[in-house]
Amino acid sequence: MLPRLTLVLGGAASGKSAFAEGLVLRSGRAPVYLATAEALDAEMRGKVKRHRARRGAEWRTIEAPRDPGAALAAVTAAEAVLLDCATMWLSNHLLAGGDLDAAEAALLSALDACAAPVAVVSNEVGHSVVPENALARRFRNAQGALNQRLAARAGLVVLVVAGLPMPLKGALP
Repeated sequence: MLPRLTLVLGGAASGKSAFAEGLVLRSGRAPVYLATAEALDAEMRGKVKRHRARRGAEWRTIEAPRDPGAALAAVTAAEAVLLDCATMWLSNHLLAGGDLDAAEAALLSALDACAAPVAVVSNEVGHSVVPENALARRFRNAQGALNQRLAARAGLVVLVVAGLPMPLKGALP
């Protein structure tokens, strides 16, 4: 059984998205993929295409790069949502220069109010060196703070390393 909120953390290309997809599929609910990436270049378009092919046609995909609230409000209790990923969502907001505190509060409120269980994928960026520029340091700090707030709300928190899930909070279903 999938808790109301699951957080799946990991580094880049760690297997966190594939693991989270499996969690959502094993829930027995209709899978909904809430995409936050914007495919602005050929490399990202290729990544999106590979992710879609891996998921297959049974997934309903909703693109919400900056405001997933409406999508989260529209899902039903018969569905399970994979929000992939909080890191891209945060990057979108930082680069747009909007009110990050207000956007984060809206995201957390939408997650709390969602009728379906939600698995959020997010990058763990704290294992790296201190970035040399202010924007990168702001991003690292904001990502760490967002991950902490998500983890505090989540019934299940899993760290994925080399494709291997390690539960940090709660028990794997």
